[in-house]
Amino acid sequence: MRPFSYQHPRSTMAALALAAQHVARPGEARRPAPARYLAGGTNLLDLMKIGVDHPATLIDIAALRQEHGRIEADESGLSLGALVRMAEAAEHPAVLRDYPAIAQSLQLAASQQLRNMATLGGNVLQRTRCNYFRDPSWPACNKRMPGSGCAAMQGVNRRLAVLGVSEHCIAHYPGDFANVLAAFGAELDLLAPDGTARRIPFEELHRLPGGTPHIETNLQPGELITGFRVPAGPWTRRSLYLKIRDRDSYDFAQASAVVGLDLQDGVVREARIGLGGLVAKPWRAHAAEAALNGQRLDRAVAEAAAAAAFQDAVTHGENAFKPELGRRTLVRALLQAAAMEA
Repeated sequence: MRPFSYQHPRSTMAALALAAQHVARPGEARRPAPARYLAGGTNLLDLMKIGVDHPATLIDIAALRQEHGRIEADESGLSLGALVRMAEAAEHPAVLRDYPAIAQSLQLAASQQLRNMATLGGNVLQRTRCNYFRDPSWPACNKRMPGSGCAAMQGVNRRLAVLGVSEHCIAHYPGDFANVLAAFGAELDLLAPDGTARRIPFEELHRLPGGTPHIETNLQPGELITGFRVPAGPWTRRSLYLKIRDRDSYDFAQASAVVGLDLQDGVVREARIGLGGLVAKPWRAHAAEAALNGQRLDRAVAEAAAAAAFQDAVTHGENAFKPELGRRTLVRALLQAAAMEA
């Protein structure tokens, strides 16, 4: 791990002021040394230890939990502070009752010890588990070293993505919670170093790799995630998160599906579908939703929706099995959600 400075601000404005010192000013030729916000640290510190991330400064925002660590729910929706711990959200009565897919996505992630430490804001920013990204001894990784190539194309890629990939990168997004946020049309609250606040659709946070896989999000330099807003809807209560993995505990998904249904007399009035484990970013399956809306949900309709969800899948070597696994996972999730008591 390279040397770094450590800052522990006591307020949001103090944290933003520290971040502003590491943001380039207009006309400045030299790039400032990078800074990172530190919350639970369960992903960032790992990346620093293995030599993938090299921040010059860590801005510890743990003291901001009073400002950004609350869970609030009402008839209009659910508000989650960015510094809420994963375990807190997973065990909250309103989340368990009205947003079961959110609770399940958190319960099925990591170990209890990590869930007790990791924050929701940090969780959505976790980075790929691609072997070539996480091992700096490999020279060809466009996500780590732009323009160097992608060793995963012809290498070990069983875990990697088949949706949203490009000729420059097939790395996968490994998280769970973010897939539910994307499916449910959540919004993201942000604060810039100058204090400017903005709210964006959560689907706009992460970027597809395209020709610039090293640019993973649309966050502005020094911007701080402060919270999430999930609108209420009939599909949030009749919802589930199905995660398929190589082992039943403490493993990342090979495929996962978020399903939320507004179902009346067996007919889908509105569906919300998300996919994980085999995607380049948190993924809302709009084509699958369109194939379901207005249909009487049975196995044939579920299979048609799953086919639509994976119509653009691109495979490479070891991950050729993933579109079929993804289709079967989505069909299973749809039928399970249809059988739930609303």
